Amino acid sequence: MSRFTRALCAASAVALVLSETAFAQSQLPPIVVQTAPKTAKRMSATPRTTRPAAGEARATRHVASRPPVSSVPSAGGSLTVPTTAQAITDIQRTPGGVEVVPDTAFKNGPANTVKDVLGSVPGVITQMRYGPDARLSIRGSGLSRNYGNRGINPYMDGIPISTSDGLFDLFEVDPTTYRYVEVYKGANALRYGANSLGGAINFVMPTGRDASPFEARFDAGSFGYVKSQFSTGGANGPYDWFVAGSAQHEDGYREHSSSHVERLNANVGYRFSLDAETRFYVNASSWRARIPGELTKDMALNSPRSANPIWVQQDQQRNIDSIRLANKTTLHFEDTTVDFGIFGLERHVMHPIYQWLDFRVHDYGGFVRATDERLIGGFRNRLVAGVNLQNGTIDINYFANPANAMKGQLTASYLWTSENIPLYAENSFYVLPGVALVTGGQFLHAVRSQHDRFLADGDQSGSRTWDIFSPKVGLLWDADPKWQVFGNVSRNAEVPTFDVNTYQAPANPDVNAQTGITYEIGTRGRTPDLTWDLSLYRTNLNNEFQCLTTAPWSPCTVVNADRTVHQGVEAALGVALLRSTAAPDDQIWFTVAYTYGDFRFHHDATWGNNRLPGAPPHYVRAELLYKRPDGFYVGPNVEWMPHAFFADNANSLTVDPYALLNFKLGVDEGKSWSWYVEARNLFDTRYISTTITAGKANPTMELFNPGTGRAVYGGVRYRM
Repeated sequence: MSRFTRALCAASAVALVLSETAFAQSQLPPIVVQTAPKTAKRMSATPRTTRPAAGEARATRHVASRPPVSSVPSAGGSLTVPTTAQAITDIQRTPGGVEVVPDTAFKNGPANTVKDVLGSVPGVITQMRYGPDARLSIRGSGLSRNYGNRGINPYMDGIPISTSDGLFDLFEVDPTTYRYVEVYKGANALRYGANSLGGAINFVMPTGRDASPFEARFDAGSFGYVKSQFSTGGANGPYDWFVAGSAQHEDGYREHSSSHVERLNANVGYRFSLDAETRFYVNASSWRARIPGELTKDMALNSPRSANPIWVQQDQQRNIDSIRLANKTTLHFEDTTVDFGIFGLERHVMHPIYQWLDFRVHDYGGFVRATDERLIGGFRNRLVAGVNLQNGTIDINYFANPANAMKGQLTASYLWTSENIPLYAENSFYVLPGVALVTGGQFLHAVRSQHDRFLADGDQSGSRTWDIFSPKVGLLWDADPKWQVFGNVSRNAEVPTFDVNTYQAPANPDVNAQTGITYEIGTRGRTPDLTWDLSLYRTNLNNEFQCLTTAPWSPCTVVNADRTVHQGVEAALGVALLRSTAAPDDQIWFTVAYTYGDFRFHHDATWGNNRLPGAPPHYVRAELLYKRPDGFYVGPNVEWMPHAFFADNANSLTVDPYALLNFKLGVDEGKSWSWYVEARNLFDTRYISTTITAGKANPTMELFNPGTGRAVYGGVRYRM
């Protein structure tokens, strides 16, 4: 048994004892603390998200206000972590493409990859590679990233999970742990200080005040997939806690693609008073995986379960141990809420590929954010302002890998240092009761430094600094309590990351920051029988990062494209087609998410107006689901890529269209026992999931990762 597993078991036992104690105490009559009522103030037509004073009436327009914090544990009792309803309320104040994905949308299934969470969010493309690894892109961000991801700011409970240079992996993401997931597209993520092309994704855990005392699940399926997960939570006076642990193993659809991952996620909160709360976080994970490697197009379609023989000979792997500690504190004043916190990350990566990479990540940082809501001259105003710090080092050594993942002689050694200080503000001034003028901006100070410690091939040390200002202006109209119209114009900016092969990139003046301007309009709405989200956008980019493969078995080289255009449509629709048909209060829901992405060069000297490689122009996810009040559900769903996309800038090699038919059924009453069975790719369609990108490709190049064939999964879940 590993040290990680022993620690997980110990934490489980302690948390379960605490949970049982809290559960027993919850059966006693609650102690109610009465306070003197505060004087009611003049209120606006739309509520603030801060805690209302006792006896203070709040009118509701479009979204509900945050419930009052009470000394009795309740679903709305945490100051530091909003509930799902509160998160939806807050995110709808954004004049752009955003979404909250509740756990009910992804926990009634295998829930083992980020695609299970985000697959039905329009504008988000998730292309699986192997195990939990995938290329994740929003609005064409990081299109050419062959390994790792960039162009999106990922968070867990508002705390960064990317390394300080901007790269991130997905093995830490455990969908069975989260209460909900927030998606902010593009500059709509300014509330976290994020300003990348793709925006931000925030994975949010429950707290002890809204978690089940005990929950466990077991999943199993094709290709040796097995996962077990537990969680426990509770509250005792001012304390509350939530602990979740999981272990997941799969042999893999392809040869040489086995994967094993263990995760522990926990938070402990302490409430000092009705207006002050602090919360400590720990996220620990351990991943061991073998990499099957890319194939030619012919091999990917005709022998999809095979691995690249060179990858097998070198026994290419990705092994990571990671632990993150953090604290977040929330203070509520009369009209202002202040959040501040600190975090630290330690990660060890042991990564034998065509060479043997051994590196350690040491990141640290903090944040302060203030949200102020008040009347200014009789007009409602909401200001969000803050500053973030995310610094760190990557201590990396390169060794030869002659065969069988054997560490050979040292070939390179670097110390990479990153500094990032974004200052940001966003103000919503309501010129009319239902119309807000939104203005804001971000100033980014970033440094990338490299210290070369292996001088046999020359000194490649260097440093670069960027200072970039990105403004934003938008308009949000609450046309009706049930629907909104929005628009914005914003600038985005990203600085280079430390890439696998581009050792000199931070010191290389030929690799510049990527910048762009996005224009966006859209609408969203909710009624009992109809939901919709629609965004249309266009981004004009300068110096878009491309990571292009130039030779077999070699990593990509980072270059800047000159001018490119990313434009598209993101549309989601949900319709209750029938109600009370076969049983009282049953319903048949049809949902569809459509993503159109037109990403291309703009009068490029070499590539003209060719399409950018890496992502499909059209992508559709649709589902027809029958649901009953007793929790039974059944129905088919489809994943459809109707048009080919390119693997290279020259637009000479394509990834063919495909359609996958899936089916699921199960029972979930929201308590006690639940179960599901889900079949994916019922017709065993052969298709390509993702591709490495190149400048000019040919059919003999090994660029492609096959998609998974027919698979069946099932699981049971128990909630106390």
